[in-house]
Amino acid sequence: MLSRFEFFVAVRYLTARRKQAVISLISVISVAGVASGVALLVIVAAATNGFQNTMRRNLLGATPHVTVLEREVTTGIEQWPALAAKCKTVPNVKSAAPTLYDGVMFTGPIQSTGGYLKGIASPDVAPLPEPLRRLKEGAFEGWKDVRGYPPIILGSALARHTGMGVGNLIGVLSRHGELTPLGPRHIQQQFRVVGIFETGFYDFDNNFAFTSLEAVQRVLGLNNVVNAIEIELEDIYQAPETAAAIERILPPNLNTTTWMVQYRGLFAALRGERIMAMVILGLIQLVGALNILVTLTMMVMEKHRDIALLMAMGTRRSQISRIFFCQGALIGAAGTGIGLVAGHVLCYLADRGKWISLDEAVYTLGHMPFQPRMIDAVLIAAAALTTSFLATLWPARSATQIAPAEALRYE
Repeated sequence: MLSRFEFFVAVRYLTARRKQAVISLISVISVAGVASGVALLVIVAAATNGFQNTMRRNLLGATPHVTVLEREVTTGIEQWPALAAKCKTVPNVKSAAPTLYDGVMFTGPIQSTGGYLKGIASPDVAPLPEPLRRLKEGAFEGWKDVRGYPPIILGSALARHTGMGVGNLIGVLSRHGELTPLGPRHIQQQFRVVGIFETGFYDFDNNFAFTSLEAVQRVLGLNNVVNAIEIELEDIYQAPETAAAIERILPPNLNTTTWMVQYRGLFAALRGERIMAMVILGLIQLVGALNILVTLTMMVMEKHRDIALLMAMGTRRSQISRIFFCQGALIGAAGTGIGLVAGHVLCYLADRGKWISLDEAVYTLGHMPFQPRMIDAVLIAAAALTTSFLATLWPARSATQIAPAEALRYE
């Protein structure tokens, strides 16, 4: 237990007088070193959390949690109503929606670009996909024809690149068609743009458009078939177990995949980057600890006569040791507190002000989001205080090895 005497001496030794200004300056540098290390770790942890969470949210907003597919692509899934109903009986399944999609060419006034046309069932058969529940522009009013043309909802980037807006007509050219003596005749159809969605996931916003299941079947020249059943779960982290349960009730020509399998490589890479960044920036904490070690070692050398005098007056060696432990703790606590406050303030300002812009085509996000977590702050603070304490061990031991008689011989 630290006594008031030990705390008083520790604070006095950290308080500069004119001839010990160098020690005081190094103490300030030590506090700054710990603070900068803590602040950088808080910022990096918040950035990686924000990036991962935002990307996961955007991906899950655009991607089904579990997807039922054909093992080998044939003519499609014909008995999809019965299969969707069976999937809904599995625990943790929230909804099961049939879908049909294929690669097409979108033709607009600015340019033509490839993408995917995705047909979904009417809302009375299956709930709308997440991207269509909150449209950026326009409004969803069902899949009935609008002024003589089937409706379509475009991704925001796809609409921008093709020059489309709500109310415009966009051409859709299928790669399927009839074979004629002059070559294949592709099916082309005009759609009326009734809405524009934005998930925040650039690849999805740039490549996908939604319309009715029947419209896609006409474009592809298919009957009442689908090529996937997309399943939404109550608990997304139970996807592997739920997918296994669904697969047990499916016919042998069908299997399942989950969002975890689809994006396993991406999230593994993000976790690896987070660990490497934390390790590299953790070296700054070691620099701060080294500064504390240097500060206390210089203080022992400067104050060896004072320490000897305290011992001669009856101060125990354990008390001398605790005085230097207290000094290291004060430096570490001050640096940790300043670093935590500075790091969280900078994260708040950077997130609100969108300081760091990103290329959506590369990172799928327009700016770097910052999301600090309490658990990260606690772990960073614990690491900083632990390294600060370890840095006091050698100086504290050196201080207790001073021989009072030797140090005061010529005083």
